[in-house]
Amino acid sequence: MTMFGTLRTPRNLVFGAGQRAALPTFVNMLGKRALIVTDERLASDHTFAAMVDGIRTLGVQVQIFPGTIAELPASCIAEGVAAGRSFGADVVIGIGGGSCIDAAKVIALLLTHGGKAADYYGEFKVPGPVLPLIAVPTTSGTGSEVTPVAVIADPDRAVKVGIASPHLLPHTAICDPELTYSCPPSLTAISGADALTHALEAFTTARRQLTHQIVHEHVFVGKNILSDHYALFAISHIASSLKAAYDDGANIVARERLMLGATAAGLAFGTAGTAAAHAIQYPVGALTHTPHGAGVAVMMPYVMEFNRSYARADMAAVAGALGLETEGMSEDERAGAAIDAVADLFASIGIPRTIADLGVSRDQLPIVAEQAMGATRLIKNNPRPLDLQSMTSLVAAAFGGDRERLRA
Repeated sequence: MTMFGTLRTPRNLVFGAGQRAALPTFVNMLGKRALIVTDERLASDHTFAAMVDGIRTLGVQVQIFPGTIAELPASCIAEGVAAGRSFGADVVIGIGGGSCIDAAKVIALLLTHGGKAADYYGEFKVPGPVLPLIAVPTTSGTGSEVTPVAVIADPDRAVKVGIASPHLLPHTAICDPELTYSCPPSLTAISGADALTHALEAFTTARRQLTHQIVHEHVFVGKNILSDHYALFAISHIASSLKAAYDDGANIVARERLMLGATAAGLAFGTAGTAAAHAIQYPVGALTHTPHGAGVAVMMPYVMEFNRSYARADMAAVAGALGLETEGMSEDERAGAAIDAVADLFASIGIPRTIADLGVSRDQLPIVAEQAMGATRLIKNNPRPLDLQSMTSLVAAAFGGDRERLRA
C-alpha cells in the first residue's frame, strides 16, 4: 500500500504547564484589538483575568465577550459578531472549552467574510483566511484548538451542523494543563471520553481512495499514516490518565497526560475525521440535551462492535495502545478486548451505558437513525458502509444495550 499522510495543524502549537504566559506575545504579533470569546464562568476567574492583564500590558486593547453558551446556539454567535464588529477586532482569542473555541472560529469567520453562519455549512465553503485566531483550551476534550471545524446549533435545523475548512484552523494553540486543574469530575469524564472517542474514530475511519487532489477534495481525508500516529499516541495517553484525573483532579501527571492526549486526538481527527458515533450523537443530543461527550462515548463501544469485522486489525492495534495484555490472543480476540476495555473505562467514570439512559425513547429511534444518516460528512468516514437499515440496527442495539447483536 502506498504510504500517504497529511496533517492540518495550527502554525504554532504550544503545550506545557504555565505556557499560558506565552499568550500576550502571540496576540501582540497578530493584532492590536483583541476580542476574547469565553463564557460567563471563566470571565470572572482570576486566572483568566491575569491572562487578560498580560495582553493589555503589551498595549493591546481587549474586548471580552462572555456570552458563549454550551452546545453553541446561533444566537450567541450573532452577539459575539456584533461585539467584535463594534470594537473593530483584528484578532480573536477563544479561551475555554470546545464551545468557546468553536464560537471564536465562527465569529472570526463572520467578522471577515460577513453573512451568517448558515452560508458556510459543509466543507470548503469558507472563501479565504479569517481574522487571526488563537485558541486556549481549558478542558481536555474537543481538540478544537487544533482542528479545522466548528459545530453550532442552528434553530432552523433539528441537529447541530458543522463548518469545515482549513481556514478555521487557529493560528496558534496554547495548551496549558494548569487550566484544567479546576475541572470537576463530571466535566473531566465527559470531555476526556469525547477525546478518546475522537482518537478511536480517527484511527478506525475509512481509508479513502488516494488521488493527487485528495487534500482539496476532502477536509477530512480519512485514515492515513500521520493521523494514525497521533491517534495511537492519544489513545495511550488518555487511557492511562482519564480514570486517574477523574478520581483525583489534583493528580498533575494525569492532568498533563490527559490534555496532551486530547490535543493529539484533535490532530488525528482534524485530518482523518470522525464517523458513526458522532453522526448518531447529533440527533441524540438534540433530543435529550445531553453533553456531546457523553453521547459519543455511549455510542463508541456499539460503533466499534458494528465496525469490528471491517476494522479488525486496527482494533487489535488499539488494544496495544490501551495497554492491554493480549499475548496469545488472536487478532479478533484482541479487537474484542479493546472494545470491552473502552466500555469498561467509560463505565468507570460514570458514562451511561445506553442511549436510553440518556433519555432517548423507543419511539424516537427512527428519528435518530434517519437524522444520523443525514450527517454525510461523518457517515462517509465509517469503515463499514451504512444505510438506513444498518443504522437502524446500530441505534436499536445502543438503545437496548445489546452489543452482541452487532457482530457480523
